[in-house]
Amino acid sequence: MLPAAQLLVLAGLVVANPLRIDRESAVLRLLSLGLLGLIVLSTGWSAVLLVRELVSGRDVAATTLLAAGAGIWLTTVLTFALVFWELDRGGPAARAAGTHEHPDLVFAQMQTPGLAPADWEPRFGDYLYLAFTNATAFSPTDVLPLTHKAKAAMAAESTITLVVVLLVLARAVNVLG
Repeated sequence: MLPAAQLLVLAGLVVANPLRIDRESAVLRLLSLGLLGLIVLSTGWSAVLLVRELVSGRDVAATTLLAAGAGIWLTTVLTFALVFWELDRGGPAARAAGTHEHPDLVFAQMQTPGLAPADWEPRFGDYLYLAFTNATAFSPTDVLPLTHKAKAAMAAESTITLVVVLLVLARAVNVLG
């Protein structure tokens, strides 16, 4: 059901704006956030299914567990990169328009004059790096979450990745031993 719902929302986004979502539209924003919510839900559900498989006690090859865990971990990183990208200052269209005065996430380049040009703005790669470091360190490294929703998103990503990493590694080590 989740993949079908995701495809339906994605089709709606493409029909509404087939070239590029570059304008602020409440409908497009809601569709984008809805699709992202479905992606987060399916990523979390995949982690739940993996945990259920791990604790079931069935014989599963270590390589299968490691591959499944790595897939979920990578999907979680990519998913939360999109979450952070959509979350910060109202999303990419609002950031481009400069409609939000205060950021949800503060990058080092925004805090210290001289580290970057005065008009520096985070790009998707910066949000991907944030998601990667949050998934490996289980905490913010050089990006500070300022709002409750940014903190909640970082906590959700850390929780999913921590559970996947710890349980998959523990089970794989058990299977290998």
